[in-house]
Amino acid sequence: MDTFVFPEDVVEKKVSIVGSELVENYTVYIIEVTVGDHKWTIKHRYSDFHDLHEKLTAEKKIEKHLLPPKKMIGKNSKSLVEKRQKELEVYLQTLLVRFPTAAPKVLSCFLHFHQYEMNGITAALAEELFHKGEQMLVAGEVFTLCPLQLYAITQQLKLAKPTCFNGDAKADLGHILDFTCRLKYLKITGTRGEVGTSNIQEDSLTFDLSVFKSLLQIEISDCNSSKIMGLPSLKPCLVTLSVHHSAASMMDVLVPEACESPQWVAEGATTDCPVTTIIPTWKTLTTLDMSHNHIGCIDNSVKLIPKVELLDLSSNELSMVENLQHLYNLIHLDLSFNILTVLEGAHTKLGNIKTLNLAGNQLDSLAGLTKLYSLVNLDLSSNKLGQLEEIRYIGALPCLERLSLFNNPMCIIPDYRTKVLAQFWDRASEVCLDSTAPTEKELDTVEVLKAIQKAKEAKDRMTNNEKKISEDSRLSGGGSSSSSSSSSSVAAASSSSSSSSSLLCSAPAPACSSQGNHK
Repeated sequence: MDTFVFPEDVVEKKVSIVGSELVENYTVYIIEVTVGDHKWTIKHRYSDFHDLHEKLTAEKKIEKHLLPPKKMIGKNSKSLVEKRQKELEVYLQTLLVRFPTAAPKVLSCFLHFHQYEMNGITAALAEELFHKGEQMLVAGEVFTLCPLQLYAITQQLKLAKPTCFNGDAKADLGHILDFTCRLKYLKITGTRGEVGTSNIQEDSLTFDLSVFKSLLQIEISDCNSSKIMGLPSLKPCLVTLSVHHSAASMMDVLVPEACESPQWVAEGATTDCPVTTIIPTWKTLTTLDMSHNHIGCIDNSVKLIPKVELLDLSSNELSMVENLQHLYNLIHLDLSFNILTVLEGAHTKLGNIKTLNLAGNQLDSLAGLTKLYSLVNLDLSSNKLGQLEEIRYIGALPCLERLSLFNNPMCIIPDYRTKVLAQFWDRASEVCLDSTAPTEKELDTVEVLKAIQKAKEAKDRMTNNEKKISEDSRLSGGGSSSSSSSSSSVAAASSSSSSSSSLLCSAPAPACSSQGNHK
């Protein structure tokens, strides 16, 4: 039985032809379809109606005279078009009356029920999965759905009717349920504004993800996170969670239960505060990508993702870094293109971090990065770093290998590269600056700069010692013997400074620790 069912007690269906337009040498009729609160428009020429009628007369024994006849002469005249428009509207209305509970598939496709109407959407999806579902599961492909399809599935499951209510085995809802139970990789992509020619706003549609039992990876884009139900049901298996253009806070995604139970605590945590709900953690989640949202703070929902190793919060509205001390396994962090102006004591929150992306912020100082001893990759491009002296805060990091400073004010300073590399001392040859390894010429220049710097430091120490001895002599009121003693002391200090400089130059760089600090 090749039909879709539209129960009369669920929605009311209406159809009308609201206008027409001339395309090349034929007339196209504009049809408005209304099902419940949803409406959409489609366009068909007379030949489409004729093809529909031919199929219906063959399959459903529809009377041939129901369709107004063809007109070869004056077919595009205004009077004929207006008359035919009314007759075709009556024709479509008659068909819907003729099939009050079950519209033939050919009619459903003609009216685009498979794109916009709940039963038509699920039937079309079920048939697709009947043919290709098993193949996609075996291949491990990422399957894409839209919020409207998920809404249709959610609504269908609320209805008390068989999964194969229309008699077509290929359109059985069971094909969808079997597929969603076994699917591992899902992508949900919404639409901004209205869907197609309809008045449907996908960000107003509620849908439930609890039908997915085996998901390892899910990506959600252009949806309304407050309309997504069943996210916590994904906790047992989910490894990678990506949410873009959909959330105003991390809490909305990680702890949707918080809206009903504000006094909550993460499973296994201790607290002295009154608690109404204990929330299970995301035990298998290792990658969380919430870039390109409107997140203004890193809230305490991160307590529920203790296993996360990669966290991407780029392109949000963060002005400070907080709560990340709860992520003991975090090694890759992307905070690029936020509104950060300062980082204080980063090592107390990011002890084991290896990759840190801070590009596109408003940083003018690196003082907070001094103790990130596990850091290997650091991107500071497109900030407000203007003073080369800031590099000294990261110059002693023992594991740093790649540093990006593109598009900072300091980049216009003459010999900027060699002056930056020189602040890494004996590790200058190991640092790839701005995606380019140091050249031999640059390293030679670095050696010269290092020698000059060491000489300057030795001279400064000598000068300071002389001032100190002179001051001591003045205060003690000593004579020539004091002066002689002072000269001897200066010579000794000079010898000591030279010895210290030699030792500093030959001292090996600190060993790269595999474990950072959490303080």
